[in-house]
Amino acid sequence: MDIAWTPWRYAYIAEETPARAGVPKALSAWQGDLGCVFCNMFAAVRFAVENGMPQQEADRAAGIVYRQYACCVVLNAYPYASGHCMVTPLEHLPTLHQLPEETAEEMVRIAQRVDEALYTVYRPDGVNMGINEGKAAGAGVAGHLHMHCLPRWIGDTNFMTTTAETRVLPETLDVTWQRLHDVLKDEDISEGLARWAKESAEKKGPG
Repeated sequence: MDIAWTPWRYAYIAEETPARAGVPKALSAWQGDLGCVFCNMFAAVRFAVENGMPQQEADRAAGIVYRQYACCVVLNAYPYASGHCMVTPLEHLPTLHQLPEETAEEMVRIAQRVDEALYTVYRPDGVNMGINEGKAAGAGVAGHLHMHCLPRWIGDTNFMTTTAETRVLPETLDVTWQRLHDVLKDEDISEGLARWAKESAEKKGPG
């Protein structure tokens, strides 16, 4: 029997599963639960920033690689391949047609940037970009719209995934975060962050 030695995965095995989905240990000071992975994540980040944690530190703890005004890029905590991330609106809406026009346009613009970043960082043979709406369509978080962005390589579907239900990843999520962040951070989003912080403070809701 061959052994696939992947010591970096010990962190995922040993770490306790958060009681509130989407709230990492580093952001657990926020005590709420909105019943949504993404909404919990955004609320926990906002709470941490409001209480003195630097924005980038809070975003990194949550796996948020990049954000603009209405949408952000979040790492998939259980990636199919290194670089697997998602573009998701901050607002809790289940379908694409329900998004405000400005949010939908921003989501696509960010997806374009992520597409370019994935090709730049990982040099894949192709990229899957897709949205699943509802459980019947395969959405893991059915109530909160998100677009998967997944780099692919020729032959990357092998026996490890199809028969052994195991994925071998060459890097940790921390490394993925840094690599994608370094490529995506160039755009000045200070104005968008200021608007986001102001409106978040006013409504005190998800996002």
